[in-house]
Amino acid sequence: MKTVMTFLPFVLAAGVSLAPNTGAHAATFTTSFDCAATTLTVEKLICRDSQLAQMDIELTRLYRLALTDEHSVPLPDKVLIDQQFWVDARNQCASESDIRACTIRRYAERAYQLRMGSAIVRTKDPSRLTEGPQAFRCAGLNALIAATFFTTQPGVVYLKWANSAVTLNQVPSDSGNQYIGKDYQGTYSFRQDVNGVFFQKPGSGGMSCTAEPTS
Repeated sequence: MKTVMTFLPFVLAAGVSLAPNTGAHAATFTTSFDCAATTLTVEKLICRDSQLAQMDIELTRLYRLALTDEHSVPLPDKVLIDQQFWVDARNQCASESDIRACTIRRYAERAYQLRMGSAIVRTKDPSRLTEGPQAFRCAGLNALIAATFFTTQPGVVYLKWANSAVTLNQVPSDSGNQYIGKDYQGTYSFRQDVNGVFFQKPGSGGMSCTAEPTS
């Protein structure tokens, strides 16, 4: 979608612009903020982390698209406010024991929210690094799972069902795509291969899943 490319040089409505890293103390990766000027722990981490920098650029793209969608849920003026709160929440990851895992989780959840709320955000732009949410029905699980993928290197999937959500990270696999993650309840896995889609959560066996038709 060519419209996306025309947005990229401009400043975000919330006051953030894409900034190439230049200068003696600049980090390696391009982000939506000035790596040479930031003093924030989380932003410094993003600047020197290829996967997080990819997630940051992609989320900026999604956010800008949401601001153009008069039918987004919520509407663009609320999207802008929510994004400001999200930036604050992301930066609070600096106080977590695993800053990187917290930051990945924040980006994955926000991508799900933006893509869920806007058809324009879900446009299949060739440069996109996100997919979904895709709904899956898993045997033994009452609620549908909504899966939102970050096709970064490595990849990330954000899974949400009923009142639960988990962010999983892609791990090496002999076939298909395998994602692993954990929370206070234990370890989760999500796998896609030629044999189908499988989900396992703590305390249960592996569940076979089928994709629901997209509207």
